[in-house]
Amino acid sequence: MRRIALALASAALLAGGASAVSAKPKLTPQERLDKMLDGREPGKPVSCISTYDSRDMTVLDKVGIVFRSGGTLYVNRPENIDQLDSDDIMVTRTFGSQLCRLDIVHTVDRSGHFPTGFINLGDFVPYKKAPKVATAN
Repeated sequence: MRRIALALASAALLAGGASAVSAKPKLTPQERLDKMLDGREPGKPVSCISTYDSRDMTVLDKVGIVFRSGGTLYVNRPENIDQLDSDDIMVTRTFGSQLCRLDIVHTVDRSGHFPTGFINLGDFVPYKKAPKVATAN
């Protein structure tokens, strides 16, 4: 009986070791942002973005919020960025169809639904794909 338990434990260790070796390293939030912005150039910051065009949102812990609108990515780095947590649900109360600088976004715990804080939005920096440069032959 002891041999069976030892064999099962060894198999579990080997299986766990194999998956750990083949697993990709997890990217930090800043590395994820860098990857999203690769090949893009920043534009002039804007104060507001349309909530109709930018429904796709990615929260990067303590780094920023990325809103996708068509081919443009808008990066917002809130004033109190240390409060930014992708495990929280972001609740916005907009008056009209825009999300703007200085708007306050309340955060709510994903599992318990209790308030966890708030975030003050900053400017939205648009990033568009860099134009392709023609090469001379």
